[in-house]
Amino acid sequence: MLSTQNVKGMQITPPKETSGAYETSPNMPKMHCVTVIVGKRAAGKSVAAINLIEKMGFDYTIAVSPTMNSNKELMERLNIEHTFDDPDDLTCIDKIKEIINGEARDLERYRHEMKEYNKLMRDIKNGNAVDDETMLKFFEHNELQEFIKPKHRWNGQKPRIAVLFDDMLGSLIYSRPRKINALSTYSRHLGQLEEGGSIGVSLYFLIQSFKMQTGGLNRVIRNQCTQLILFKTKDLGELNDIADSCGGEISKETFIKVYDYAIETGGSHAFLFIDLHRKPSHPSMFRVCFEKFIIIDELIKKKN
Repeated sequence: MLSTQNVKGMQITPPKETSGAYETSPNMPKMHCVTVIVGKRAAGKSVAAINLIEKMGFDYTIAVSPTMNSNKELMERLNIEHTFDDPDDLTCIDKIKEIINGEARDLERYRHEMKEYNKLMRDIKNGNAVDDETMLKFFEHNELQEFIKPKHRWNGQKPRIAVLFDDMLGSLIYSRPRKINALSTYSRHLGQLEEGGSIGVSLYFLIQSFKMQTGGLNRVIRNQCTQLILFKTKDLGELNDIADSCGGEISKETFIKVYDYAIETGGSHAFLFIDLHRKPSHPSMFRVCFEKFIIIDELIKKKN
């Protein structure tokens, strides 16, 4: 028999807002995320990644890939604002961080100027004394001779930014992973804001093998993974490794059944979508592609 005794005043109070969190549409995963997409050559990794990024509603994408031009038609569907085509250039991680931090500084600039502008408008309306420097800051010498509100590219909202890593096998970014590991670890905290929270960034890694001794995606990044897309593979060892990454949610035997079902029923470019941080409203962490949840109990009954 077990018994318990409550300890007063020791309940855990979670924060009201999660750093880097954004609302997403009901059927989409949480944001921000670290998504790993695993598939052999020509499996359809780029198509899956681009469709997911589109559906997530990112404002723009940063691409790190030496083969960007070969996927030009697909990439044009994304608003790619920054491209780094040398995966051996370790400074590109620093440049990505600076882009996100720059967004944070610009948002804070806008918020500060809006406070100044609103105060100026109130003072003018109420007949209070106004600061000449502040008045000149917002006065526009045009035909209308009017005061102009501060401008911000995203209208005062935090931009949603994705970073896509593709065709990086054997690159220095992977083989010397200190910087990429750090980015994946604190990605949702990047671009911290003075008033709390952060801009954050979502990461998408397209790889041909889930595990690789050198030059591939290392354990640190795999452990940060929030969503996993798995295309057809004959490597049972890889399937077992991915089953382990599901954190004991289901047995390996059940995982194989789920995987087989997704690949068998998902069409010509089928994949299993695994959401390791699913929303409470989602009935399962597994899907056939993006459009069909796999309900484990029902699947087992059907197989039996």
